[in-house]
Amino acid sequence: MAGKTHDFLMVSKSILPEAILKTAKVKELLAQGEVYTIHEAVELVGLSRSAYYKYKDGVFPFYEASRERIITISLLLENKAGVLSHVLNFIASVKGNVLTINQGIPLQGVANVSISIETAGMADTPENLLAGLGEISGVRKIEVIGQT
Repeated sequence: MAGKTHDFLMVSKSILPEAILKTAKVKELLAQGEVYTIHEAVELVGLSRSAYYKYKDGVFPFYEASRERIITISLLLENKAGVLSHVLNFIASVKGNVLTINQGIPLQGVANVSISIETAGMADTPENLLAGLGEISGVRKIEVIGQT
């Protein structure tokens, strides 16, 4: 079908079948240069070559899916001076490009903030970006709400 687009889901690893998890591991081993052939990689993880070829084009880690894309995150921030500034400074420190910021009026000591970030050229993976944001004092919750 011409113009077909791919639909993606964000799914917890804990519910995926073993063959899909092993396919992701094979791709990781190949990308990191730990093995040089698909044969070596599938042998190492205990996956058949046919299963690898069946899933290889549909399985990739979150950071790979997010590279050179825009991710939109929702944050729940404490209503304290400097919290949003720390968030923005951290994003800048990993070379994320902030495209939009929307902040709601603080209610009951917290404010909802959504930020769209262009990830092309980032010095780190989006996963590490999210982990780093979660360590900032005053950040109560982070959720990825969209990717393009």
